Amino acid sequence: MKTQIIQIGNSQGIRIPKALLVESGIRGDVELELTKDGILIRNAGKPRSNWDAIFSSLEETDDDLPLDSGSSGRFEKEWQW
Repeated sequence: MKTQIIQIGNSQGIRIPKALLVESGIRGDVELELTKDGILIRNAGKPRSNWDAIFSSLEETDDDLPLDSGSSGRFEKEWQW
Protein backbone atom coordinates (compact mmCIF):
# COMPACT_ATOMS: atom_id res chain seq x y z
CA MET A 1 0.00 0.00 0.00
CA LYS A 2 1.43 3.36 -0.96
CA THR A 3 0.83 6.73 0.65
CA GLN A 4 2.49 10.14 0.59
CA ILE A 5 4.24 12.26 3.17
CA ILE A 6 2.08 15.36 3.68
CA GLN A 7 2.48 18.71 5.42
CA ILE A 8 0.70 18.88 8.80
CA GLY A 9 1.26 22.34 10.29
CA ASN A 10 5.00 22.77 10.76
CA SER A 11 5.54 19.00 10.67
CA GLN A 12 5.14 16.24 8.15
CA GLY A 13 3.18 13.03 8.47
CA ILE A 14 1.37 10.25 6.69
CA ARG A 15 -2.28 9.27 6.52
CA ILE A 16 -2.80 5.65 7.42
CA PRO A 17 -5.88 4.07 5.79
CA LYS A 18 -8.55 2.90 8.22
CA ALA A 19 -8.48 -0.67 6.89
CA LEU A 20 -4.77 -0.92 7.68
CA LEU A 21 -5.29 0.45 11.20
CA VAL A 22 -8.16 -1.95 11.88
CA GLU A 23 -6.22 -4.95 10.62
CA SER A 24 -3.07 -4.02 12.58
CA GLY A 25 -4.90 -3.14 15.80
CA ILE A 26 -2.88 0.06 16.17
CA ARG A 27 -4.69 2.90 17.93
CA GLY A 28 -4.10 5.66 20.43
CA ASP A 29 -0.50 6.23 21.50
CA VAL A 30 2.15 4.59 19.35
CA GLU A 31 5.89 4.05 19.52
CA LEU A 32 8.14 4.78 16.55
CA GLU A 33 11.37 2.87 16.06
CA LEU A 34 13.93 3.55 13.39
CA THR A 35 15.10 0.31 11.79
CA LYS A 36 17.50 -0.37 8.95
CA ASP A 37 14.49 -0.89 6.65
CA GLY A 38 12.47 2.16 7.69
CA ILE A 39 10.23 3.26 10.54
CA LEU A 40 8.34 0.71 12.64
CA ILE A 41 5.03 1.85 14.18
CA ARG A 42 3.53 -0.16 17.06
CA ASN A 43 1.12 0.33 19.94
CA ALA A 44 2.77 2.06 22.87
CA GLY A 45 3.23 -0.18 25.85
CA LYS A 46 1.74 0.97 29.12
CA PRO A 47 4.24 1.33 31.97
CA ARG A 48 4.07 -1.51 34.48
CA SER A 49 1.37 -3.29 32.44
CA ASN A 50 3.10 -6.65 32.87
CA TRP A 51 3.87 -6.40 36.58
CA ASP A 52 1.02 -8.71 37.63
CA ALA A 53 2.40 -11.50 35.45
CA ILE A 54 5.93 -10.91 36.73
CA PHE A 55 4.84 -10.98 40.37
CA SER A 56 2.85 -14.16 39.76
CA SER A 57 5.85 -15.87 38.19
CA LEU A 58 8.05 -14.81 41.13
CA GLU A 59 5.52 -16.27 43.54
CA GLU A 60 5.42 -19.57 41.62
CA THR A 61 9.20 -19.92 41.39
CA ASP A 62 9.88 -18.64 44.91
CA ASP A 63 12.32 -16.20 43.30
CA ASP A 64 11.28 -13.14 45.29
CA LEU A 65 14.09 -13.38 47.82
CA PRO A 66 16.40 -10.39 48.44
CA LEU A 67 19.44 -10.20 46.19
CA ASP A 68 21.82 -9.70 49.10
CA SER A 69 22.20 -12.82 51.15
CA GLY A 70 21.51 -11.01 54.40
CA SER A 71 25.18 -10.33 55.05
CA SER A 72 25.96 -6.81 56.09
CA GLY A 73 28.75 -5.11 54.25
CA ARG A 74 31.36 -2.62 55.40
CA PHE A 75 28.96 0.30 54.89
CA GLU A 76 26.43 -1.00 57.43
CA LYS A 77 29.15 -1.62 60.03
CA GLU A 78 30.37 1.98 59.92
CA TRP A 79 27.03 3.43 61.08
CA GLN A 80 26.49 4.04 64.77
CA TRP A 81 22.97 4.70 65.95
